[in-house]
Amino acid sequence: MNRKPYTIALIQTGCRESAEENLAAHLALAERAAALGADVICLQELFLGPYFCQQEDARLFDLAEPVPGPTTTAFGELAKKTGTAIVVSLFEKRAPGLYHNTAAVLGRGGDVLGIYRKMHIPDDPAFYEKFYFTPGDLGFLAVDTHVGRIGVCVCWDQWYPEAARLTALKGAEVIFYPTAIGWHPLEKDLLGDEQRNAWTTVQRGHAVANGCYIAAANRIGFEKPLADGNNAQGAGIEFWGSSFVAGPAGEISALASADEETILLAQVDPERIEFVRRGWPFLRDRRIDAYGAITKRFDD
Repeated sequence: MNRKPYTIALIQTGCRESAEENLAAHLALAERAAALGADVICLQELFLGPYFCQQEDARLFDLAEPVPGPTTTAFGELAKKTGTAIVVSLFEKRAPGLYHNTAAVLGRGGDVLGIYRKMHIPDDPAFYEKFYFTPGDLGFLAVDTHVGRIGVCVCWDQWYPEAARLTALKGAEVIFYPTAIGWHPLEKDLLGDEQRNAWTTVQRGHAVANGCYIAAANRIGFEKPLADGNNAQGAGIEFWGSSFVAGPAGEISALASADEETILLAQVDPERIEFVRRGWPFLRDRRIDAYGAITKRFDD
């Protein structure tokens, strides 16, 4: 039976002054996205506040919350009100001293359909995530929404073909990536275009290799490390926005600007996935008998 296309929305915006303002702003933007016809809405990574991983400061663990918790409850009520599914990115407190970078998928009834804990954790200048986040231990995620089966990974996962492949193999028609990525100001002139182009290119490659849609929701704006934190002498990060949706042949079907608040809408067509995979049967031709070395760090 042929299935109809459905509409997805990516919320791209900058950080407000407080968690309360960020929550209110994202609730309003998500409700507007639903009014514009979105069936599934994805928020950017750690949207409740500034990207705090620019410094290592144990006091910032106080920003975490349980899942389910206050934020999933607020968006669950909105999901139920609007009849949409919503991908919500959170700093999860799992237990005392145990924290994750987590995305919760909420169904249109307001329930939690599944949670994904970020698997790949960076430790780069101004991206000191290993200090805060325990690597995910739930594996990769795909869940059925009222319109289709979706998967979720988070930011640094974008660079890993294994993450996209395993999510696609769980049946995800679209893989959402809540994201917080940008330029170090001192590198932008020399490496800025190269870095952003690499980011887009690798994800478009995931779309092609898996015959699915890829949807990356990034933030915008310039953020400095919190003034009173340790290791807070950094130059800050200029988040490059450019949220986008790529189709199963790698085509860009929707693209946001680098610096404007945007509700980015795009269609996901299950019949196009079928059409592209018939022409490029990469899943059929995989040599699963020959991939054992992929589980090694390096095949010395």
